[in-house]
Amino acid sequence: MGLYVGVMSGTSLDAVDVALIKTAPTEQPRLIAHHTAEFSAELHTALTKLIRSQQCQLLQLGELDVQLGHVYADTINTLLKSTGHDASAIDGIGCHGQTIFHSPDSHYPFSMQIGNGNVIAEKTGITTVCDFRQRDMINGGQGAPLVPAFHAAMFRSDSENRVIINIGGISNITILRANQQSALKGFDTGPGNTLMDAWIYKHQQKSFDNEGKWAESGRVNQTLLLQLKSATYFKRPIPKSTGCELFNLDWLDKQLTAAQCQSIDAEDVQATLMDFTVATIAEAIQQYASDTHKIYVCGGGSKNKALMQRLSAELQPIAVDTTAAIGLDPQWVEAAAFAWLAEQTLKHKALDLRQVTGAHQPNILGAVYWSRKAS
Repeated sequence: MGLYVGVMSGTSLDAVDVALIKTAPTEQPRLIAHHTAEFSAELHTALTKLIRSQQCQLLQLGELDVQLGHVYADTINTLLKSTGHDASAIDGIGCHGQTIFHSPDSHYPFSMQIGNGNVIAEKTGITTVCDFRQRDMINGGQGAPLVPAFHAAMFRSDSENRVIINIGGISNITILRANQQSALKGFDTGPGNTLMDAWIYKHQQKSFDNEGKWAESGRVNQTLLLQLKSATYFKRPIPKSTGCELFNLDWLDKQLTAAQCQSIDAEDVQATLMDFTVATIAEAIQQYASDTHKIYVCGGGSKNKALMQRLSAELQPIAVDTTAAIGLDPQWVEAAAFAWLAEQTLKHKALDLRQVTGAHQPNILGAVYWSRKAS
């Protein structure tokens, strides 16, 4: 029996999600409590600028790393205080950190997340695991997605083939076949919310398109949609991963120019971006998991009513639901995943992600920042 905390802030930069889970050797992980803290306007602006510009001063980078560590630690402490859990009862924290650059295909592959683990361990008094991606990449993997391992532990069925779709800034899928001996597979399908969020912020200064209402007000431009889908990423075989380094406003502007669509209405672009997300997810499932019986969605995209309706229509006759239908609210899946990943690390369990990230061998992931009690 164990208690672990997971911390997640995704590429959409909407908030910090913290989940407390209970684990047992013969049972599925169980969500005990959760808490969300929004970024301050100042921090949100700084992170958004850093990620979208891909440039900063070293002083800013160092200070953001430490500042995020404080934000994560404070959010964890708030959760524990509100639920009456003492830090001494918690076995570990798993913190994904805030991805600011993901480069799996460079000469020296790396993925950079900030959110200082030393700060978290010191302020909470709990052993903290961070930097989950790097060990996978050193062993030839993409470093992402990592949540399919948790999806398998939490959501695999003996009776139906399932696909779990995580729609955050980037979308990824996990293929869970009912045959327990089948290899775990998963990969990034392409953009989730990132382009839609960036486009509505540019035109309306809103962080996201609530329930997809702005996208619904527009019409899909087929010429632009075909141009977006022509990106070489979608022709690459799996395993593969991507991020905002590729799919960003600069990239979108180039596609608008290439498709000669610079003058189309902004809401039509938004509608097309939503269809782009839906189409690339659906085509990935049709290509790699055509025998799927049920599909379950988690992540922020599960709250986008219009997107969910389009996804259901595109994937018919496969039924589409959220992960709430199989035991875990879609908002807390990723945070719970990193709590579970921390347990794997602290119990010296190697994860076999060879068919997910392309790693050459199973690996124990993460860097451990020990609590004062442990040291």
